[in-house]
Amino acid sequence: MMRVMRLGLFTTVLIGALSVPDVATGQTVPPADQVLRDAQAEVERLKTELAAMREQYDARLAALEARLTALAGQMAVAPPPAPAPVSVAPVSSGKVFNPDIAVIGNSLGAAGRNPNSDQPTFGLEEVETSFQAIVDPYARADVFLSAGPGGLEIEEGFVTFNTLPGQFLLKAGKMRAQFGKVNAMHTHALPWTDRPLVTANLVGGDEGISESGLSVSRLLNNSFMFLEATGETYYGASDVFESGQRSKLVYVGRLRGYRDLTEGTNIDLGGSVAYGPSRVEPSVLLGSGDMATRLMGFDATFRYRPLRRAIYRRFVARSEFIWSQPREGGVAGDTSFGLYASGDYQFARRWYAGARYDRSARAFDASTVDKGGSFYLTYWPSEFSQVRGQYRHTSYGDGVRANEFLFQFLFSIGAHGAHVF
Repeated sequence: MMRVMRLGLFTTVLIGALSVPDVATGQTVPPADQVLRDAQAEVERLKTELAAMREQYDARLAALEARLTALAGQMAVAPPPAPAPVSVAPVSSGKVFNPDIAVIGNSLGAAGRNPNSDQPTFGLEEVETSFQAIVDPYARADVFLSAGPGGLEIEEGFVTFNTLPGQFLLKAGKMRAQFGKVNAMHTHALPWTDRPLVTANLVGGDEGISESGLSVSRLLNNSFMFLEATGETYYGASDVFESGQRSKLVYVGRLRGYRDLTEGTNIDLGGSVAYGPSRVEPSVLLGSGDMATRLMGFDATFRYRPLRRAIYRRFVARSEFIWSQPREGGVAGDTSFGLYASGDYQFARRWYAGARYDRSARAFDASTVDKGGSFYLTYWPSEFSQVRGQYRHTSYGDGVRANEFLFQFLFSIGAHGAHVF
């Protein structure tokens, strides 16, 4: 590059010397032919140098291409490098074959006056132990043991087959029947310290409809909303239904629908029916004959949970309506009706407040109606503990009035699976 610049400079000077004679200085100017010969000689010398430089660059480029070709051949023949070993934490072989185990303690207490309740001032109401695991690619098992003042019992224990033809799901074992919302909930999963009056009067209280039998459910394709149909049959052994005979079973059916209304709101609707032999002695209703009970229910749940503030704000409204009709010898008796309606609002990250209204007639006595109302406050120190206080006023149909303050302390240890949503 420098030599080219020198050549250009020399040429410029040469042309200037030839075109503008130096008259002012009086110096002698070389002859034009001599200047031309000198310029031609300089040009030839520069051409020679440029040719030599080009030969050097060509040789270096050829050598570089040869090296790249040889390197490419070596990479094609040589095996790829082995990946670096990844350290994996050792897995206990005992955990592979053990189910997920959890323990939930539910401590309840009561203060105030209620002649119709024998709940103690302090008491460990229930300790629930769960064992849950995948049995094989075709089934899973869930077992819930409940220990309380009355002893140890199997609250639920069933196997679920989720790969049946036709997209059916089958459960076999002891289960809480899919009748309404509250009946399917375990005691510790309730949004209150107690169960509503309609559950206590018409659906069997804390035990509810908890039977041994079969449950078959299936999702129904629908573009408007999520639909699930469930059919169950049980051998009656609860406070509501009692069979005692193989030929007399309890039948439960439920249709549930779920739909998102907006990004942060949804609604859950359900209709339920249950029919089976009753445990009430004959001649109570109309005379001698086989006793049976038919339950019908409708439930609705509305949830509001804005995604941008989901850990600070949410609202849930619940309601359930239940009709109970005894039958004897094929003749229907009076229908008892009950309901509850509640609303829960989260006003801070760990705080919830709510209220509930109760109204229910008594089974086999539709003229006696119990009413009540509650206000409750819940605090969650973490996902594994809960503290709740509830004021409850009840006006019983027999004239008794009760005012109570109920409190609850809940703790959970271990990997407890989710319950019915």
